[in-house]
Amino acid sequence: MGSRSSSVSLFPPQQTGRNRTAFLSGGGRYANEVGEAFRSLVPRAVVWLSYGVSSSYVLADAIDKGKKAGEVPGPEASRSSRVTVAVVDTFVWQALASVAIPGFTINRVCAASLHVLGTATRWPLAVRKWTTTALGLLAIPVIIHPIDRSVDFLLDSSLRKLYPSVGKSSSS
Repeated sequence: MGSRSSSVSLFPPQQTGRNRTAFLSGGGRYANEVGEAFRSLVPRAVVWLSYGVSSSYVLADAIDKGKKAGEVPGPEASRSSRVTVAVVDTFVWQALASVAIPGFTINRVCAASLHVLGTATRWPLAVRKWTTTALGLLAIPVIIHPIDRSVDFLLDSSLRKLYPSVGKSSSS
């Protein structure tokens, strides 16, 4: 998950954030953004496949966080709650911050770039498409942190307020 300034921290700091293997964070986390950047050059099925890869990453990360939450020492009664919160929070956060919002953003950056290049230049279509792809790829590192922070804020302001307090007795 992102910076996790929320009070719903179920894991030590080294277990939150984007501490993933190179394959998972590059191959999974950014697959749909790369697919969107290449949309004008590849068959539609390739773009959909990139969303499948990213969605698989989201699911795997949610399952992993659920397993880790289940391993945290504590009362057995709160284990189910910890696991549920970890899976839901990770899944929603990753679905928004890793798939939906960046995919939409890169799609719109590339669509706007292709349109502007089509009206502002006389470049051949192939050059405009490759330029659009390059701009989409260059936009990925620029959009990641603002999206992560925005999704943290969104979840801190909404979903995370609904979570039960972990470790709090039911009588308080």
